[in-house]
Amino acid sequence: MRTVVQQLDRKNLKEEDFFVAGELIRKGKLVAFPTETVYGLGADACNPQASKQIYLAKGRPCDNPLIVHIADIFSLEKLTKEIPEVAYRLAEHFWPGPLTMILKKSDIVPYEITGGLETVGIRMPSDPIASMFIKASKRYIAAPSANSSGRPSTTRAEHVIEDLDGKIDMILDGGASTIGLESTILDLTGEIPTILRPGFITAKQLKQVTKIIQYDKAVLNRNKKLTVVAKAPGMKYKHYAPKADLTIYEGSSKAVIDAINREAKQQELQKRKVGILATDETISEYLYGIVKSVGTRENEITITSSLFERLREFDTIGVEVIYAESFDGMKHGQAVMNRLLKAAGYQIIKV
Repeated sequence: MRTVVQQLDRKNLKEEDFFVAGELIRKGKLVAFPTETVYGLGADACNPQASKQIYLAKGRPCDNPLIVHIADIFSLEKLTKEIPEVAYRLAEHFWPGPLTMILKKSDIVPYEITGGLETVGIRMPSDPIASMFIKASKRYIAAPSANSSGRPSTTRAEHVIEDLDGKIDMILDGGASTIGLESTILDLTGEIPTILRPGFITAKQLKQVTKIIQYDKAVLNRNKKLTVVAKAPGMKYKHYAPKADLTIYEGSSKAVIDAINREAKQQELQKRKVGILATDETISEYLYGIVKSVGTRENEITITSSLFERLREFDTIGVEVIYAESFDGMKHGQAVMNRLLKAAGYQIIKV
């Protein structure tokens, strides 16, 4: 299969830019597209055979649910059996945007995209390319992140090419994603709204609408042996992992820097290629290895938007081991740590 890459000019988007991509979706094909979070790998959500192709292209376990992307609020009513009042209030505050709501699915949603569950995750992306693409397809779009299963998510078209070239039909290249972390997933099927995956929209923000909220135990878990039912993407399987062995160090800034410097020195003495994931504030403190800043803690979007890109850069230069600082304590620290912990296989050292 030849993968076509279509370059898009964000300053001059036209309906005709999405004619081919929309037609491919209607034919049951796969199209990768940018959202404000990460790039998604899209197929017709109501076509079971098309959705199966997503799992095949990614090498994704079939019990790992997909999120359905929509372009208008009316689609929510067609894809679900019942919509609690709080869902409308959440949509009013956070849609379009990086919030996925888990609701009871309607009969038009095939089990092939829900992992066999009676629930479905739905979100309305704010990226204009994503919105225009969904409208042009005249379909609801099932889309996980556009990467090989288990690898860091893709925030640029080049990352999608690296993982999926020759496996999908088209990539809409809209440049870099702005947020860089997947959406917050909120389960609304129980008595209390429950966060299944932290994202750019925080619990504090959600509480302004829901008043009460809780976390699924898998979110707060730091034990990879915990068994969970995958009601949402990212809950059950290894995700976001670079090729190198990744370890997170947690503690005061000085203790973390000292510990990473000691370990990096030992690894270099053993002739191993070391990568260090630092911040603008600490990058100059590291004495060994290949040091990359993920951004500044004073502007957290610089960290969320570049985390996956830095992990992929370490893959490109062939590092064998990566040491990363912890990001607990930031506004979006929980979302960043959720991704890092899974990428590290829950290898975290307190110093």
